[in-house]
Amino acid sequence: MRNISIATIVFAAIALAVAQPARADSWSVDPVHSSLVFKISHLGSSFTWGFLHSPEGKVNWDSADPTKGSIEVTAKLANLSTFNAKRDQHLRSPDFFDAKQFPTLTFKSSSIKAAGDDKFDVTGDLTIRGTTKPVTVTLKKLGTATMQGTTKTGFDGTFTINRLDYGLAFMPQGIGADVEIHVALEVDKK
Repeated sequence: MRNISIATIVFAAIALAVAQPARADSWSVDPVHSSLVFKISHLGSSFTWGFLHSPEGKVNWDSADPTKGSIEVTAKLANLSTFNAKRDQHLRSPDFFDAKQFPTLTFKSSSIKAAGDDKFDVTGDLTIRGTTKPVTVTLKKLGTATMQGTTKTGFDGTFTINRLDYGLAFMPQGIGADVEIHVALEVDKK
């Protein structure tokens, strides 16, 4: 039997590790530490703010090549809050989201491109009220930490949509067309 040196074994192990393709890590959206925050003009004199708390979803992230990743997020309209119960009920009605027929908003990425230091242009399909339109969100990948044995990381970004594009046409003179949406996602490594 031949003598194999430790250096040969170490070199072979390194070569094997380099030859293995990087794999994307799987993460799940932590609904307790994630939210979608929106603001819209009211009568051109102020902004009304609202939240879609407890979004759900999954993220596949390849740190070596983020362009191979994907992001999917679902938000339930039952979790919509503008801190006014009457307004929230109206927003869930057929005048706006028609939450009985369309109970969720969804986003599913189709591409991820580098956009600077830890920033990524995430393009995908946003579906609201049964209408799907492409959007691009610039997300910043935040830090990573471990809490109670779970590895967590976060993404943060803002984008704007035109509500009329999604059939949300009630009160076009009183409520602005542009809706600014802030995405705050904390994800847990599976």
